Amino acid sequence: MCRSIKTLREPYTPEASEAEMRAAALQYVRKVSGYREPSRANAQAFDRAVEEITAATDQLLAELTVGGRRPA
Repeated sequence: MCRSIKTLREPYTPEASEAEMRAAALQYVRKVSGYREPSRANAQAFDRAVEEITAATDQLLAELTVGGRRPA
């Protein structure tokens, strides 16, 4: 679906930054919503989705087991 979103887990990326997670979330929300930039009427929902997906990405990466071990 979003081929330009890079893999953020080890060993592909040693440690994903907040900016990388937010960029991936933004790309995802843009793809799903069909908006590059939402209208003012949709901006709040769009921005909230980016923030929630960024947080979910952070949680996911913190909990993934990679190669039989959990990331530090």
